[in-house]
Amino acid sequence: MDTQRAVVVGGGSMGADIAAILAAHGWRVGVVEPDRARWPALAERVAGSARSLGAAGAAIDLAATNAEADWTGVSLVIECAPERLELKRAIFAELERLAPADAILGSNSSSFPISAIAAGLATARRMVGLHFFLPAHLVPAVEVIRGAATDEAVWHRAAELMRACGKVPVMVRKDIPGFLANRIQHALMREAFALIDAGLATPEDIDNAVRYGFGFRYVAAGPILQKELAGLDIHAAAAATMYPDLACNKEPGATLTGLVAAGKLGLKTGEGFWKWTPASARAARERYERDLADALRILERSLDRG
Repeated sequence: MDTQRAVVVGGGSMGADIAAILAAHGWRVGVVEPDRARWPALAERVAGSARSLGAAGAAIDLAATNAEADWTGVSLVIECAPERLELKRAIFAELERLAPADAILGSNSSSFPISAIAAGLATARRMVGLHFFLPAHLVPAVEVIRGAATDEAVWHRAAELMRACGKVPVMVRKDIPGFLANRIQHALMREAFALIDAGLATPEDIDNAVRYGFGFRYVAAGPILQKELAGLDIHAAAAATMYPDLACNKEPGATLTGLVAAGKLGLKTGEGFWKWTPASARAARERYERDLADALRILERSLDRG
């Protein structure tokens, strides 16, 4: 069987980890990264992420521009450029003439509908959203989003490719803002930040309630199945009591916007809700990825059992 070939456009953390996933599953992968100074660190990140997936010696082909990349036999493209709509549209306009006519063109955008990126492009029918979650090599799910013009066969083929790479495709049937996971996640975060704004909980207690309370159960069952196991009548009764009192604000809360306005963005700036040194930030990231790797092994057992 011929080696499958892919190109990842963008060599940031997400692009590197996506390249590692593909390389670890036997693909020959090209990565387009304009900043040549980043190439050594990019290659190292890909190799390290692939090793964590059990694939030693994974390598990538690097190019500084889309035009410089080798497009021979490429069947999958995944765009991981910064979240600027016009930049993404320009990339896909370029892919119209560079990528083979039968290649699936995917975008990892977490905010822009694939329909908006594809608007007016001749390739719209073979464009899909492929939304990974950071760190992409460890989080199993990939949202596979069908745009307004996406061919159904292309949508399903993209899901098959993700499944063959060990991922769990989440089929998003309509190109809505936030897709599925981010909509659910932001509903939770709106309530969490509202509780902090109201002085009812600390960030530590919010995290503990999720990690060691209801979130702990999500490794074994998603929210719908968990309520099915517990009894839908119990959930419906609790919902009727709580829904009228839940946060329904249309804008981010005061605590969050205040931190952002002050430039306190978390690990990237050394302070958010907590203060971070380079050493403590590195330790937090490493612990986070170790715990995710442990959780992944549990989930893989469930997947093996079907």
